[in-house]
Amino acid sequence: MNNKPTPNSHSIIELSIAQERLRQARYSFNLALTATALSACIGLVGAGLLLLGKVREGTVTAAGGMAASVRCVQLAKDTNDRLDKILAELDDET
Repeated sequence: MNNKPTPNSHSIIELSIAQERLRQARYSFNLALTATALSACIGLVGAGLLLLGKVREGTVTAAGGMAASVRCVQLAKDTNDRLDKILAELDDET
């Protein structure tokens, strides 16, 4: 029996990988969107604390919110870059 993958099975594997990457991209985008919204809320709380004169607490809260937001946006960008790379590889093979 021949165990070599056929061109059709190769295409099925590529499609499966592309679908998984898309699923991961959707989850990454949703996570980044949610985390950005949450970080914005934390930033507003920090700004409120700064305005109320609680400088130390406000600074720590605002900085924490901004750091989380930046990391989540970077995660979404990395995911999109990987998808672009896969798309280019699939285009090159056809």
